[in-house]
Amino acid sequence: MQAFHIPAAPPLYTNTFLLISDAGNGVIIDPAADAESYNRILKEKGATLTTILCTHGHYDHVGSAEALRTQWNAALYCEPEDLAGDRMYPLTAADGGYTEGGTIAVDELTFRVWHTPGHTRGSVVLLCGEHLFCGDTLFAGSIGRTDLEGGSMAQMTESLRKLAQLPIPRETQVLPGHGEFSTFGAELDNNYYIRSALRGGTDIF
Repeated sequence: MQAFHIPAAPPLYTNTFLLISDAGNGVIIDPAADAESYNRILKEKGATLTTILCTHGHYDHVGSAEALRTQWNAALYCEPEDLAGDRMYPLTAADGGYTEGGTIAVDELTFRVWHTPGHTRGSVVLLCGEHLFCGDTLFAGSIGRTDLEGGSMAQMTESLRKLAQLPIPRETQVLPGHGEFSTFGAELDNNYYIRSALRGGTDIF
């Protein structure tokens, strides 16, 4: 596998990722950068984009999803709750959603998916090997906001509680939608919002 971190444009600098399997099939997580940023690497590596995985449907995470899907005839995954087709949730359709605890495989790459509503109704996290793609559910030392349309503080608390109890190794790299990277163990030990959720708190802001 080859992995690339491709930050989107300012001011949000969304973290996006391109993984290329040993067989040359590409997977993009949260295609927020311009399409050419991904196409340049795919062409340099002689790879084909086959799969687009959206952790949620906010505009700053799906900006080039439809263009890339059309260009490459790639399969696009996003939860139906996040397909409103409006300014905040611009996508109107996807090829599929996610099964709780299910997997999506692209050659040797296997993504296990868990639903984590709270930032949006359709938020998910994706575990691939030692990499946890969190979208805006979990940040280094923080979490995604819950005061936007589709957000819920109560759901976020339940999602954090569930996330903390999943069989994810502590050394797993946490790759959030914005900001710095972390490890799962560091977040379990130091993230105030996770610790509050585990104590049974709901008023975490």
